[in-house]
Amino acid sequence: MLNQFSFENRAAAAPFTLTTAFRGMTHGDVDGPYLSQFLLSGDTGLNHKNDTSPEHDASDGKIRYGAQIIDQRVRQASEENYLTDWDEWLHVQNGGDTGSLEHYKGNNRRFITTPRDLATFVHYDALYQAYLNACILLLNIKAPLSEGIPYTQSDEQDRQQGFALYGGPHILTLVTEVATRALKAVRYQKFNVHRRLRPEALAARIEKADILPDEVKPQFTAMRSEIDNAGLAEKLQHASGNLLLPMAFAEGSPMHPSYGAGHATVAGACVTMLKAFFNGANYLHVSKNGESISVDGQSYQSDYAFVPSPDGKRLRVVEVSRSLTLEGELNKLAANISIGRDWAGVHYYSDYRESLLMGEEIAMGILQEQTLTHNAKENLVFKFNQFTGTEVEIKNGEIKPT
Repeated sequence: MLNQFSFENRAAAAPFTLTTAFRGMTHGDVDGPYLSQFLLSGDTGLNHKNDTSPEHDASDGKIRYGAQIIDQRVRQASEENYLTDWDEWLHVQNGGDTGSLEHYKGNNRRFITTPRDLATFVHYDALYQAYLNACILLLNIKAPLSEGIPYTQSDEQDRQQGFALYGGPHILTLVTEVATRALKAVRYQKFNVHRRLRPEALAARIEKADILPDEVKPQFTAMRSEIDNAGLAEKLQHASGNLLLPMAFAEGSPMHPSYGAGHATVAGACVTMLKAFFNGANYLHVSKNGESISVDGQSYQSDYAFVPSPDGKRLRVVEVSRSLTLEGELNKLAANISIGRDWAGVHYYSDYRESLLMGEEIAMGILQEQTLTHNAKENLVFKFNQFTGTEVEIKNGEIKPT
């Protein structure tokens, strides 16, 4: 069934298999570990220049947030599926409030290790949270900005540095500003245009296809036949006695339509903003001992990356066949968060794909505004690769392929 989907715009160009099914469609999504380094890595903390050792290692998964700390670990949810009972399902469809009734394994926190952990992250995140964390991490490790950003040369050459314009506060503000515009745009698509059925509601109609009205019965019976032929129906019925979709959230899906996806639209918007400011052609390096993470222009035949240990309690350093690009890990971050909602059962893969591209368009609109409202003598230029792989340049309010 998965291979029936068309992926003309899938820049990752990887075969659609069980191994890649829950990876994204863009450059970098199929490179290296499944999880983006931005969902795992920390930095070295708040340090004095003369400190003999860093406050902590990157492998500790702690990001310096001013003088405070962001910990990459999430609370570990119990392996329970929800809404697999018809009474429970109907109660939720009728507006029953079962939110926050999921169970956890004590007070355990761990690095994102399983799809359920990722579902927990996207259950409670502030929608721009992952991208704000990534931005703070990149600023902390002094990742190079894109070449078209003014005042990125040495003090001897520029005699000033970016701050309110072209510096940390500017970037951080836009990463959050674009999120609210993305949410407003996607809400319009949800309620005024598409009104797509949520997966949990679709599954129920497939289960009850035989008693549906004649005008809609054929399409649902056809879906039921596909599920039967793929052997999925038997597995679902063995687990719960019906075809209801097992959900990671006790309250099921949000009470608004499935497409567009808020998380995926915000992902597309925020990651586009990050790619516009930071040089995505650079490479991300994890030190072999896990002490540090850095970004520069050097690519290696063999490099290192973080993955969680099997129990999720620590990060391990693994060898990767080639250096991971900054662009690829940012694209992967967008995919992880967006597809995390698929793991939870509240969205379809196509929700991620199309919403990601919509978020990108929204961000590009803001970047156009930026080039029109700043001093023309500073020659602000944004250049980055779109999710389709096309390199674009935004200058003087115009978007052009390069």
